[in-house]
Amino acid sequence: MAKAVFHKNQRVYVKPVGTWALIEHVVPQWAKGVEEPIKITYDVGLGRAFGADELQAEEAAAVADMNIDGDSWRLVRGKNKWMPSEECTNHPFHGTFPIIVTGDRDWGGWRVPGAEYDHDPQKIEYQARVIASSIKCVAILRALVAYADEAPENVSNAMASVIQDGRTVLRQIENG
Repeated sequence: MAKAVFHKNQRVYVKPVGTWALIEHVVPQWAKGVEEPIKITYDVGLGRAFGADELQAEEAAAVADMNIDGDSWRLVRGKNKWMPSEECTNHPFHGTFPIIVTGDRDWGGWRVPGAEYDHDPQKIEYQARVIASSIKCVAILRALVAYADEAPENVSNAMASVIQDGRTVLRQIENG
């Protein structure tokens, strides 16, 4: 069954056309005997209906334009409230769990549920370090791709393959 991703009058970027448009109509395709639509397309006034994969929400497009150079994500420790520190001796940092802070203040960001942390604390600690450093990794990847674009003659064949993979990763991050 299909669910609507966008709504009427929502501003979207139409990828195949390369322009912004407003959704004029949400067009469900029904099948007899089925309670929900089997397919949903969107009429944006450009002559044909577009699928959700051909449209991009305004917020998602803003992520691609986001300047992350000033951001500094960091790992802080939260007090373990679901278990006394004596009972969590297998945790790398007794009595605490990792929190990834993505703003200027020490709140907001990403947290892991207590039960998931208890299941495999080493794995969660590793994931927290990866997430906290990912913003810097994206900046490094952008710089590497920009260097390859500016001076392609300085890039070896082996490095060109790595840079192409980097472009793919950046597209996935920025386009969702």
